[in-house]
Amino acid sequence: MSKNQEYAQEYAGYAMEQMRRYGIPASVTLAQGILESSNGQSRLAQNENNHFGIKATPSWIAEGGRYALYTDDRPDEKFCSYDSVGDSYEHHSRFLKENSRYAACFGLSADDYKGWTEGIAQAGYATGSDYAGKLQKIIEQNGLQEYDRQVMQEMKEQGRCFGLEENPLGEAEDTTYSFPVERKDFLFVTTPFGVESQSFDSGEKVHKGMDIRCNDDSVLATENEGKVISVKGSGAGQSVTVEYSRKDGSKVQCSYMHLGEVSVKVGDTVKAGQQLGKTGGEHLHFSVRNIYADGTQRDIDPAAYLAEIAQKGGIRQQVLHNGSDLLARYKSPDSVRDGRPLTTEGWMKKLLSSEDSGVGLSGCSDPVVEMAMTAFTSLMLLAVQIDNKEEERQKAEVSAAMDSRKIDLKPLLPGMKSCTLTVNENGKALLHADNGSAQISRELSSAELSRLSVTLNNGSLSEETKRMRVTGLLNTVILSETASRNFEMGMEQQQGQTESLKR
Repeated sequence: MSKNQEYAQEYAGYAMEQMRRYGIPASVTLAQGILESSNGQSRLAQNENNHFGIKATPSWIAEGGRYALYTDDRPDEKFCSYDSVGDSYEHHSRFLKENSRYAACFGLSADDYKGWTEGIAQAGYATGSDYAGKLQKIIEQNGLQEYDRQVMQEMKEQGRCFGLEENPLGEAEDTTYSFPVERKDFLFVTTPFGVESQSFDSGEKVHKGMDIRCNDDSVLATENEGKVISVKGSGAGQSVTVEYSRKDGSKVQCSYMHLGEVSVKVGDTVKAGQQLGKTGGEHLHFSVRNIYADGTQRDIDPAAYLAEIAQKGGIRQQVLHNGSDLLARYKSPDSVRDGRPLTTEGWMKKLLSSEDSGVGLSGCSDPVVEMAMTAFTSLMLLAVQIDNKEEERQKAEVSAAMDSRKIDLKPLLPGMKSCTLTVNENGKALLHADNGSAQISRELSSAELSRLSVTLNNGSLSEETKRMRVTGLLNTVILSETASRNFEMGMEQQQGQTESLKR
């Protein structure tokens, strides 16, 4: 699969949603995203979720819109910064719709991608030559017009019309249902429901819920008419259980664990989206139990429950673990936005653009921090792909690295007893290494980060050459720090001996 096709697969849902809302061909939106963001790999896309190169206007800034400075036609131009990729897609559509230069395009059919690309080019969207031809080539080589056909057929079969009223953003999520944590795009699950490990002595160890990445977030009731039946614990170890009754006499109990704050009490009746408390750290353990009419009980996969309420409430957020949507297996095929798992690189990019990145310092303009972020993500991808590991294992390692802000670099430096790179809360890159006889721990300098970034982002180098050069750079840092420490220790010993002689 090409990079263009990977991008289209990942963001087709957004483009098709925009087509329903504004009548802009999904194929054209995707092609512009591919071209303007370099398949989502540009600094603007990765740092600001800006996939269309849209600059911040005075009105955008006056309304509180965030922006960042980048060099384009001129140095330090202001570009829009978005909370999510979905927001970038929505603003792109509004940019076209609200700008009179593109008015003629909206008189075209929603599947006339050639007319749209020519109209956008003639209106001056980009300064490069043959912009329409470039977009059409991307569309035709990757079959992006198929997304236009799907939307046209769907609208015809359902008797729906294009427009904002009939196609509200997010398909008008029903306020009678809510996910346990609010997210714009997806919930990042670090540990799913199921068997965690198995041994001869202790047998199976089963994880009876799912761990959702949080950062002192509010936790929310998932349905209306819920009854709080349990509040336990203290400090960062509090828990809440809410029970929902079903018409057949059965009940569903949703439990929230690892809370640092609880805002309800036993006996309270809660509604969907109501805050129950806040997490006490970076993870929420969410579990679901079915209590049947005959009194029997069973712990179920929370993904099955979330798929059920997502369908009832029109909730479009995904629940992703290692790049795969956990809800897909419980949904009917026609309701799955995109059931295909992401690639390792696609999963890393999605995590970087999410609210739960773990390493993303949104809005940070410090060039040293930006280099640390770039080095961290590029090193991570290089390290996890060594030894031709299976892609599922690669994605699991990416998830763990994002969650902990730590990369295991031992695959790059097998001679080391241990070696890790950690990004702290201030965005500084810290190298920790143990060669068996000495341990070092220090912050990488801007010059070292720059050399790493130049090597890692050199598209002309093979992966093997990159690994060799990166290994050499890291070894140099470690040897330099070790030599410096040895020198300092020698000087201290010499000074101690001199002091002894004086006495």
